[in-house]
Amino acid sequence: MNISASTKDTSNGRESASTMSPSLLPIDAADGFHLNSAEARSIGENLSGEYCFAEPFPHIVIDNFLPEDVIRLALDNFPTNPIASDTIFEMGYAGQHKRQVLPEDCDAPARRLFHFFNSAPFVEFLEGLSSIQGLIPDPYFVGGGYHETGKGGYLGVHADFRINDRLHLNRRMNVIIYLNEHWPKEYGGELELWDREMKNMHASVSPVFNRCVIFNTDADSYHGHPDPLTCPEGVFRRSIALYYYTASKEIYKEVPSNSTIYFARPHDGATAKREAFNLRLDQHLHQWVPPALQRYVFAVKRKLGL
Repeated sequence: MNISASTKDTSNGRESASTMSPSLLPIDAADGFHLNSAEARSIGENLSGEYCFAEPFPHIVIDNFLPEDVIRLALDNFPTNPIASDTIFEMGYAGQHKRQVLPEDCDAPARRLFHFFNSAPFVEFLEGLSSIQGLIPDPYFVGGGYHETGKGGYLGVHADFRINDRLHLNRRMNVIIYLNEHWPKEYGGELELWDREMKNMHASVSPVFNRCVIFNTDADSYHGHPDPLTCPEGVFRRSIALYYYTASKEIYKEVPSNSTIYFARPHDGATAKREAFNLRLDQHLHQWVPPALQRYVFAVKRKLGL
């Protein structure tokens, strides 16, 4: 199920990993996509030691990641024809012969699948795996979605962007799920993981069907598939790319940490108006009055029956 973080992959990629053993995540796709949150977190926690102590940075490689019907849906609904919102990369070392497809422009089954990847159960799995709490998915899939790279394409070794400029969030984790059913070793396209000094490659992962690579997004989590693909014309290296973020506690220095603010309507009765006023007063006291004085005020209110 799990490939050792420090062992180079020698798979020839000809066999679908999903046919060999049960999937890691027991997702029920009978009526949408359902995964029990507590079970998902437990699965992640069971792999946390392998993930967190991997070299050259926290990561894990998992075969048979999704159930057969789910990974099949992901592949069958990959949009083969161009979509208006496609992003095409012809940038040399920064990405060559690469296409990014936004999930919201795909058909309904694919959209539902990507929405599941942004759901609480999937995030619970990632939090359990990484020990990073408060993970936030990206509803806009900035840089993510479906990816495909054609013959001669490649992506240089790099460390990913770390700030989502649209959401002002800190990027923390990458999830890559491969969709290549018949991918011989000679096609290339192995994902390389390099150490922080860019001196040693610690892993080379073949992009075979239903294999998932998850890793922390750090300043020096260097990865890529820098050798040009040698697959035939019309054959593509396809994957799902997902990114997850955390917010900063610095927001507490910028935005008041108040609770919900209530107001009664003009025609509401005296009881509703009094309760709404007291709720607002409590919030103002919390924001502006020192804790010792707050306790005094609340004691007075209790004596007065307020």
